Amino acid sequence: MKKIIFITMILMFSISAIMQAKTHEKMKVENFTLKDYNGEEHSLADFKDSEAIVLMFIATQCPVSNAYNERMVELYNDFSDKNVSFVGINSNKQEDVAEIKKHSAEHNFQFPVLKDRGNVIADRFDASVTPEIYVLNSDFKVLYHGRIDDSRRESEVKSHDLRQSLNEILAGKEVSTHKTKAFGCTIKRVKK
Repeated sequence: MKKIIFITMILMFSISAIMQAKTHEKMKVENFTLKDYNGEEHSLADFKDSEAIVLMFIATQCPVSNAYNERMVELYNDFSDKNVSFVGINSNKQEDVAEIKKHSAEHNFQFPVLKDRGNVIADRFDASVTPEIYVLNSDFKVLYHGRIDDSRRESEVKSHDLRQSLNEILAGKEVSTHKTKAFGCTIKRVKK
């Protein structure tokens, strides 16, 4: 009986280890091309020489996404000169390019904000809220997916998840937390 229990426990630990390894496998993203609010095309491949590529699903009308506007600008300012690229993606069906352009100017976004018409890229990434972050390496493998930090209210932030991930990547370390739960407004999708 003890032998059966021992074998069962070993089997359970083995299955657990295999499942955990699968969880940490990095999803690879295929190249895509979207237009910004000026009609200029940007491809993911344009950023392949970056140490990290930060894709941010954002919105103009979402109060949660808007609570992060200054923090996104601050992150861009802190990391863009360290060969980290930032790209905003707007997948909301009701937010047009004129609104995105105005919003980007009002909030001093220096990074491109691309319009994901028909939420094709949001669907490919399975992005569901704004803001939601994906950090890729130069091979387009997802190193981090989730939130910018742990509180909509900047004064209550205790965990700077995106900043920590970028610092680890730039230091040549493995990202310690691969996934966090993103929170915000649901991406308003086109029905298919």
